Amino acid sequence: MIAAAPQATDWWMLATIGLLLVFLIFMSLAEMGLSRVSKPKAQALSDAGVRGSGPLLGLVSHPERWVNPLLLAVNVCQTVQATLTGVVASRLFGAGGVAVGVAVNVIVFFVLAEAVPKTYAVLHPDRAALSTARLTGLLVSFWPLRMVSRALISLTNVIIKGKGLKEGPFVGEQEFLGIVEAAAEEEIIEHEERELIESIIEFGDTVVREIMSPRPDIVSVTAGESIDRAIDISFEHGFSRMPVLSGNDEDHEDVLGIVYAKDLMRAVRAGGGPEVVDGLVRRAVVVPENKPVAVLMRDMQREHFHMALVADEYGSISGLVTLEDCLEELVGEIIDEHDEETPEVLDLPNGDKIVDGSMSLSDFNDCFRLSLDDDEYDTIGGYLFGTFGHVPTQGETHDTDGWRMKVEELDGRRIRSVRLSPVLDQD
Repeated sequence: MIAAAPQATDWWMLATIGLLLVFLIFMSLAEMGLSRVSKPKAQALSDAGVRGSGPLLGLVSHPERWVNPLLLAVNVCQTVQATLTGVVASRLFGAGGVAVGVAVNVIVFFVLAEAVPKTYAVLHPDRAALSTARLTGLLVSFWPLRMVSRALISLTNVIIKGKGLKEGPFVGEQEFLGIVEAAAEEEIIEHEERELIESIIEFGDTVVREIMSPRPDIVSVTAGESIDRAIDISFEHGFSRMPVLSGNDEDHEDVLGIVYAKDLMRAVRAGGGPEVVDGLVRRAVVVPENKPVAVLMRDMQREHFHMALVADEYGSISGLVTLEDCLEELVGEIIDEHDEETPEVLDLPNGDKIVDGSMSLSDFNDCFRLSLDDDEYDTIGGYLFGTFGHVPTQGETHDTDGWRMKVEELDGRRIRSVRLSPVLDQD
């Protein structure tokens, strides 16, 4: 293979290829840099008056305005330079020029126009984004480029139903959680920070029914009882607030309100201990079971209440939720001096485990690496009740995924605790 002397036309094409190489380096740097700078980060740079932060903030705030035009420009430049490289190589090296052109594209353009600028942008995202934001803004505002990009996206949406790139995150919730987990594994963030981030993400999907204390566990005062009796109940259980319910012992349906321990103590000091507690009742907030916890917490902050009663779809009281329950969903269990710290899972010497029947089914799945359906049931006790299809008897068992679940303790119709034993293969 003998190389031919380059003609004037060849020199012009080589100059164009070099210019396209520079342009591709710039666009690779811009693409990676802009995609790795968040809107809050860009806002912080703008507030600090950093040069180039104004155009950067505009681009990061509306990614749908620059991503498609920039990718189209990259594609056009790559296609043109590949074509010109093939033509020049073919004219200079004859039939073997195609192989030379492919080698040049793979080695030179991949290294210089892809790997180097994008690696630099990963290592220095702020610098890469700031240095390219202004020119990128001018490029993507070029009217013909935007129109062609929009037309091609419309054609794409005809083939695959969609709306193109709209406002929104570049990653979904599960992808984001995967990034957080990877960051924790690489010790970029602490594991405690990872757990908090995961709790915050899950917090938005949690409803009141999942965190409330169920009705059988509610400590309440019956309407008509004396203040002395009410304060005894408060001291016995260590609660500063208790609901006041009317009705008989079996059916507390009517909610009079909430009574505060501080009001009870003030009344006792004034000599009103024998009086009826009804006169100290304050307004009670009642919320539905399916109310998002995040919304309830904002309501508690805005309206200044720390406790709410929970009603089911028929209006019957099904539980009680406090501000502490909401906070525990974010930061984990909060144990104070009045709480009896009893573990939800107790390990026995023989390898069995005693599980609290009120343990949430999602926590149970995480603990034992199971995938029991938690759409219909909130607790492991409720799941077993539904699985049996009848009121279980003590000692009744159910096998699933290598575990035998045995009803260890009952409280009326309620499963208080479950014994888990590994099921050995009989083969």
